[in-house]
Amino acid sequence: MADGDHSNGTGGKWRSRLRGLLPPLLVILIVGALGALLYSASQASTDHRRALQEQQQSYEVIALARGFEATTARAEVTLARYVISLDPDTGRLFQDQWRYAASQLKSLTYATRNSGWQETNVRALRQAFVARGKTLSDIGLRTTYDQKMTALARFHEAGKSQDLRRITGLLKLVIDAENARLRERSLAVSLAGDRNDWVTRTSRLLGLALLVCVLFVAWLANAAWTERRNARHQAEAEAERADRLDAAVRDRTAELSQAYEQLQKESAERAAAEENLRQMHKMDAVGQLTGGIAHDFNNMLAVVVGGLELAKRKLRLKPEEASRHLDNAMEGANRASALTRRLLAFARSEPLLPSAADPDSLVSGMADLIDRTIGDAIRVRFEQEAKGWRIFVDQHQMENAILNLCVNARDAMDGRGTLTISTGRASLSAGEIGECAAGDYVVLTVTDDGCGMTPEVVARVFEPFFTTKPVGKGTGLGLSQIFGFVRQSKGEIQIESEPGKGTSVHIYLPRRTAEGEEEADVSSMQEREQTLHPPTRILVVEDDPRVLNQTMAALAELGHLPIPCDHPSKAAKLLHNNADIGLILSDVLMPDMTGPEMIKALPAAHRHLPVLFVTGYAGDTIESPDFEDHIVLRKPYTLAGLSAALTAALNESSPEGRAAAAE
Repeated sequence: MADGDHSNGTGGKWRSRLRGLLPPLLVILIVGALGALLYSASQASTDHRRALQEQQQSYEVIALARGFEATTARAEVTLARYVISLDPDTGRLFQDQWRYAASQLKSLTYATRNSGWQETNVRALRQAFVARGKTLSDIGLRTTYDQKMTALARFHEAGKSQDLRRITGLLKLVIDAENARLRERSLAVSLAGDRNDWVTRTSRLLGLALLVCVLFVAWLANAAWTERRNARHQAEAEAERADRLDAAVRDRTAELSQAYEQLQKESAERAAAEENLRQMHKMDAVGQLTGGIAHDFNNMLAVVVGGLELAKRKLRLKPEEASRHLDNAMEGANRASALTRRLLAFARSEPLLPSAADPDSLVSGMADLIDRTIGDAIRVRFEQEAKGWRIFVDQHQMENAILNLCVNARDAMDGRGTLTISTGRASLSAGEIGECAAGDYVVLTVTDDGCGMTPEVVARVFEPFFTTKPVGKGTGLGLSQIFGFVRQSKGEIQIESEPGKGTSVHIYLPRRTAEGEEEADVSSMQEREQTLHPPTRILVVEDDPRVLNQTMAALAELGHLPIPCDHPSKAAKLLHNNADIGLILSDVLMPDMTGPEMIKALPAAHRHLPVLFVTGYAGDTIESPDFEDHIVLRKPYTLAGLSAALTAALNESSPEGRAAAAE
């Protein structure tokens, strides 16, 4: 009997323990299953969402690639129309389409930034696009400057170039690769959807099981009441501790917020500085571009002016009529030369011809010209406050800048309103206005009460070819040229404008504090009378065969004995074989080496020979020590100018010759 009681007691104890362990085991099981289900649901949802995003990205990449392909094709068709029609509007349309293609390529690059399988293709596509852009830009520039046949030939060659086929092939590789990836992503979307369906069905079953378990656990709530009451005291202590931690977190959050605001402010200042730096680099690049155009243009002008003058000397039949036609041709060539000087001034590479000027007198002297230019419906007011302060500028360029600003103001006022031209004084500290150094400045301001400009437009007004005027009424070069002239004059330009409140353009130019002799270019020699000098054997170094032939003829006409040299590397050998050479006449910019580099590379036996450099463009190097004080003659030149430069070069070793060269 005792053994039976002992056995029953042991069994009851185990059943009691089992009943005590069963609820926790059920809770653990359900919680584990619920956690696993939630984790699976979260993963399935995440995978499905990621698959959809990747699928959408593939569609976006394919669309961008096809859009880029279509835009480049349209741009090339537009360029073909421009080369044939020479319509400036078509040329601007080509530029807009090509820039849009560049933005599409940038978007494509951004869209594939995390796609390792596309990185090589997109990088190669970008390189091919840049190379293609250079080719098409060269064709557009040749078309703009009336080199239609050359542009047509270049366009025909460009149609068969490897760049075009490479762009098409790379686009096909990008699209094929993305289509392959799209099929994988579509399969991933399907699989993720199946997982979501399975998770949904399992959730329903688990929900039913959870309901049963809740009912089972409910009867245990009463037993747990006592335990919860004991735990409440502990919870209150933990709550107090949590409050203290929360206060500490709030204090730390406030400190981090202040630090974040300071970081944002510093980031904004750095972004503004970077934007200013990009603008400066962009204007320097445009200066190099216009300088290169001027070099080729001046080479052609040298042929035109020299050839026409030689023909004028040779003509004998109907001399009066021939002279009249040749004078007209010379006038056209001189106008083209003036255009080249304006381009070089815009590029900040052509030295100006500055002189001391009174800004008040300069503005007053333009009153009649301004009135005739802007019309009678606009009232012009002059406010002259310079009061004797003088500036040192190229007066012709200064007048052009003022007239350009007046024309812009007239267009902004739609031909009716008040235009104010004022001069004043300002004492600036370093960097107060743009890049101005500390000192006294004369401020010339042109103010209108026209439509004004938005900040976005003001930020771009100095960009070449940017204009808000209707098609056919503006080139977009006016303010860019003024920008180059003012910077070359060591000044600064600033624009203040608001929509509906008009515009004020302020030009800051350094005050001329000391009298000095005015600088002059060697091109002034062209205005002198032709100088006679003994015949001299001259080595002519010029890579352009047309310019070389024209220069040879001009020297022969002046009675000299020229020897041609079509590449600077041949100069030393010709000098060795012709010991009677008395002067070297050399172009500045040539393949492989420049004129100054060629002179420096000559053997010591020939370094004593006088040198005359002839150039249409030499950038910022005209004052460089590389020229070693040799005479520099600018293209285009007349026979009289060439003769005067030869005389100065042949006599440059003497005090009289150096004085003549300095004039």
